[in-house]
Amino acid sequence: MSIEQLREQRIEAEERFATDPHRPRYHFLPPANWLNDPNGPIHHDGRYHLFYQYNPAEARWGDIHWGHAVSVDLLHWEDRPIALAPRTEGVDELGCFTGCAFVQDDGTPTIAYTGITPAPDQPRGRHESQSLAISHDGLLTWEKLAQNPVIAGPPEGLSLTGFRDPCVWREDGHYYMLIGSGIEGAGGTALLYRSADLIEWEYVHPITVGDAERHGTMWECPDFFALGDRHALLVSTLGRQMYLTGGWDREQLTPGAEGWVDFGPSFYAGKSFEDAHGRRILWGWLREAREQQAQLDAGWSGVMSLPRVLTMLPDGALGCEPAEELQRLRGEAFSAPATELRADSEVALEVAGDCIEVEAQVELRSETRFTLTVRCSPTGDERTDVFFDARGGRLGIDATRSSLDPGVQARVSEGPLALRTGEPLELRVFVDRSVVEVFANGRAAVTERAYPSRPDSVGVRIAAAGDGAAMTRLNVWRMRNIWDVLPGFDAGV
Repeated sequence: MSIEQLREQRIEAEERFATDPHRPRYHFLPPANWLNDPNGPIHHDGRYHLFYQYNPAEARWGDIHWGHAVSVDLLHWEDRPIALAPRTEGVDELGCFTGCAFVQDDGTPTIAYTGITPAPDQPRGRHESQSLAISHDGLLTWEKLAQNPVIAGPPEGLSLTGFRDPCVWREDGHYYMLIGSGIEGAGGTALLYRSADLIEWEYVHPITVGDAERHGTMWECPDFFALGDRHALLVSTLGRQMYLTGGWDREQLTPGAEGWVDFGPSFYAGKSFEDAHGRRILWGWLREAREQQAQLDAGWSGVMSLPRVLTMLPDGALGCEPAEELQRLRGEAFSAPATELRADSEVALEVAGDCIEVEAQVELRSETRFTLTVRCSPTGDERTDVFFDARGGRLGIDATRSSLDPGVQARVSEGPLALRTGEPLELRVFVDRSVVEVFANGRAAVTERAYPSRPDSVGVRIAAAGDGAAMTRLNVWRMRNIWDVLPGFDAGV
């Protein structure tokens, strides 16, 4: 399919889905059908490339391809032809699973991915191996190597829970590859390989082995990179994405701090890259939280998170902020005056919307629980509560009343956030129809999905319980639809 045909397909899809109350407008997703893990995001020749796990036929997992989109500004995207299709016998006929993208020393753009082939004698009836593909035309089309798979299977002598999702980088004259795995009876791990030419690979050792109870038994989608004066390893496990940071020397990782990249189970399989500005940018798959039939009826499933900029904090924890480019999507603005919130009070703001950004600064007392409610109906029977509990130091989203639809998951997602003495709570909350992404103080993030059944569930409220609080700043912006510019958008390819 040509780029022009893909553009027409996108325009038709956005027109068709325009009245869907749950389809996001400023998050990336394919024109239709299924999306999961981000694959190999990369910044190359002035453009951002986003690959993703994709089923082009229907809104459920299966027949996994690599979808592809390109952007010049991290905000507006154009679809590109499918990068990888599962059509190579003996390599990937059951699926082209998650991997990474990188540029070789000679300038050749390269994809590493997991190929899935049938294996009736193995768990799930499939075999996992690692393969490569290269591009000679600016990442528009991809050629799978004749030598595939370059790693035909896991090392002998290990009883593993999986063997997938390669992460490749160049260091000290060698290429290195991490492969997500887990050791039976021990815990999740990522297996380290080394190569001089990307074709012949030598197994080195597990980069580290987690505790099964704390870190899970299988680590998916490993992502390894230097950040500040440390290295970070991101893995998806126990239904969320975890990070471990520490030292890296002579192919050995010395673990230090650990935590969750995002407190919510909606954010999964995050993958990062470094752009031309030296920023480490992370994308994640935002999973649905509604029944599969609702996804099939809608005709789409899965959303990409907003781009997040990762930082290394002094204590070794991983910090994150929404990319500054997102401010360009701000439209009509609303500002509330500084407000003293009395204990057990709730205030409805004179603004409403299902595609908004909210920025708030709040001074809290020691026993305060502050709540910012979004997607709220006039009677409050549908509401999604972003909260911070000062006493317990907990940031979260309460989605237990987000929808009257019994087919929607009702849950609370939360995690630790310790404010320093005198430090106010700094919130940025992005609401995009069924997506709620929250960032706090550059140190924590939590994401949830919300599917209100009422069209008037668009209100915004603030409240304080316990000792009360002082809201010193609150701004709300209506966010622009990223697809509105499609007819005149040109990614320059």
